[in-house]
Amino acid sequence: MKYNFDEVISRIGTNSAKWDGLVESMGKDMISLSVADMDLKAPPVLVEKLEAAAGHGIYGYTDAFSPYYEAVQAWLKRAYHWQVPREWIVFCPRIIQAVSLVIQKFTAEGDAILIHTPVYQPVAKAVTLNNRVLVESPLRLVAGRYEIDFEDMEQRMQQGIKIVLLISPHNPVGRVWTREELERIAALCIKYDALIVSDDIHADFIHEGHEHMVVARLSEEIAQRSIICTSPGKTFNLASLEISNIIIPNDAIRERFKHALQQSGIHNPTFFAVPALEVSYTASDDWLEALRDYLSGNIAFAKAFIKEQMPELRVIEPEGTYLLWIDCRAVDKSESGLKRWIEEMARVSVSFGSSFGAGGEGFIRINIAAPRSVLKEALERIAAVYPLKKT
Repeated sequence: MKYNFDEVISRIGTNSAKWDGLVESMGKDMISLSVADMDLKAPPVLVEKLEAAAGHGIYGYTDAFSPYYEAVQAWLKRAYHWQVPREWIVFCPRIIQAVSLVIQKFTAEGDAILIHTPVYQPVAKAVTLNNRVLVESPLRLVAGRYEIDFEDMEQRMQQGIKIVLLISPHNPVGRVWTREELERIAALCIKYDALIVSDDIHADFIHEGHEHMVVARLSEEIAQRSIICTSPGKTFNLASLEISNIIIPNDAIRERFKHALQQSGIHNPTFFAVPALEVSYTASDDWLEALRDYLSGNIAFAKAFIKEQMPELRVIEPEGTYLLWIDCRAVDKSESGLKRWIEEMARVSVSFGSSFGAGGEGFIRINIAAPRSVLKEALERIAAVYPLKKT
């Protein structure tokens, strides 16, 4: 079946965080390449399923039963070669909720939690908003590729880190951690008795030459101190339906987490969450394959365009995600200057580097999961007012 990812669909007027908020704050002439959801329609089979569900007309309490868990199990096995028992799977609406609950339940105020920066800030803020100490271990940019500074990480682990928050693949820098890197992270967590909480929400977008490894697969010992956060939200563009599954191999940790869910009043999935996950994980493989091809084309287009039109910019080669992390420091090291160029003059919304914490200033993140014509227009706007443009 052929899918039309080139179709441009306006999201204005749909309460879109990405578009309606932008219109309200900056005007209708803006193009958004910021928030990490896709401007591409979900699989047709999914749309049909949800239309049928909406047509039923009764939207009472729902729950997840055997078909739901079987779909999750089958996906984990097929996508990540990870076979998990049903009881390991715990539904939670959002990964960020799960991270916050883990922080509240498994640490005390004042405890230290480590994360590698620059990083997706809602996860980092979950630490500080819960009155824990955020310990940042900066990634090193070496020959155009980000690496974990394991010497720095161990020095910080010696401070008494309780949890390591792992973003895998990493947002915003696009790294897919190798098995060796994960083994070194895991070894430090064992040595210093830290829990690993891994946000794997981008794990279904891994580019050629790379492979996603779930850290809990490394060994039984690692599994027993791991909490793996998964979701079809990015993969099938379902973010607002609030579906995530928290995979917890350790019985005691899992029961404490489930108790935390109950304490917070989180129980039944929303009406559309269950059918959305089931049809995504069981009937959308061909759509996802076509989507990945399209996004690969968008990445190639964006890289080639930037190289030709704005050669001083450095695109960090993405190993995963549908995001591009771009070094703009040759143009302007100050974020205020980049905002004047890209937002005010080009009228394009991107995610600016400082929003990802330490080491982000002078960089931007763009979301390429859009119809190519939209991506092309946005990049052309940016290039048209490029400060270093040759005349």
